[in-house]
Amino acid sequence: MAGYVAFLRAINLGAKRKFSKDAVAAATEVGGGTNVATWLNTGNVRLDSSRRSTALVAAELEQAYEEAAGFPVPTVVLTLRELRQVADDAVRFAAAHPEAGAHYVSLLQQDPDPATVTAFCERWNGPDHALVSGRAVHLLLAQRNNYHASSLNGDTVERAFGTATNRNARVIATVAEKWAS
Repeated sequence: MAGYVAFLRAINLGAKRKFSKDAVAAATEVGGGTNVATWLNTGNVRLDSSRRSTALVAAELEQAYEEAAGFPVPTVVLTLRELRQVADDAVRFAAAHPEAGAHYVSLLQQDPDPATVTAFCERWNGPDHALVSGRAVHLLLAQRNNYHASSLNGDTVERAFGTATNRNARVIATVAEKWAS
């Protein structure tokens, strides 16, 4: 059994996309997960699986989540090692860019194309800038509480890289501390 963390996209954001932690946990078990734990209502799930591919784990979970919730639930799955690396990168990038007022991390469902990474980072190299490491796009925004006002946000990331889900760097650090230490 391998350990994973699943990050669910766009749940509990409005009246029509409700998916409680208990329902997420139960659906995770239906999707093949064992030793399931959840944190917050935003879709952070720790699980073990006999599958050895994050893509296979994500596909099985997405099917179980859609059946349980009644709507599609895009899901990004990271190994515990990948999650630890994302958290470590967040610390390193924050230290290298102390001028950033806010730090968010968009987790990608697929490995990004290197040419797309280069073009994206060149495009977003101003007051709001992006750094990509593995399947994580770090969004370092000039202003605090500026995520929805900035042109560099989850929609921008998804247009470039495909399905992604976003967390602030503090959530990534907490989830990594809880489950990937």
